[in-house]
Amino acid sequence: MTRIITPTDDAIETEINEFDVPVPGQSLTDTPGNYPWEHPPKMLQPEMVLDILWERLTTPEALEEIITMLDAGVPVEAIVRVITFVGFAEGEFTPDVGFLIVEPLMEMITAIGVRAKIKNLRISLSDLSNKKFKKDMAKLKYVNEEIQMKKNNSKKLPMITEQKVGLLAKPMEPQGEV
Repeated sequence: MTRIITPTDDAIETEINEFDVPVPGQSLTDTPGNYPWEHPPKMLQPEMVLDILWERLTTPEALEEIITMLDAGVPVEAIVRVITFVGFAEGEFTPDVGFLIVEPLMEMITAIGVRAKIKNLRISLSDLSNKKFKKDMAKLKYVNEEIQMKKNNSKKLPMITEQKVGLLAKPMEPQGEV
């Protein structure tokens, strides 16, 4: 029996059979055409795909969702990746067309963000430079722990330093006290 916790924190007992999985190569014996990407795409020309996507993106509901995501800090590239992947997965266009529409689609989404006057519009996933945020949070945590230690009259915490090591490297010891 496996115990699964649901969002309402209710435990449900279910029986999961680890051996109830597809046999290797089973997809080669399935009937072809069970999935949208196994059929010819609905659209072949990138221009036609971009026209239809622009119409979909400029509906009031889609605009509201896009502006909300951009305002929340979701990069334009992430939104475009989702749109192109879903378009391929639903059989709208081929992966080749998906690659060809990425740049114009990014320009469309960026134009929506600029028009909506989004502050701190993030274009690419590398713009998620939340390193400063992580460092600030680590410092805040360190200060809070130091305050707790002072309240408990414990010894000081070791100073946290940034160390670049591999995943399999032996953990390094703290380098001093504050």
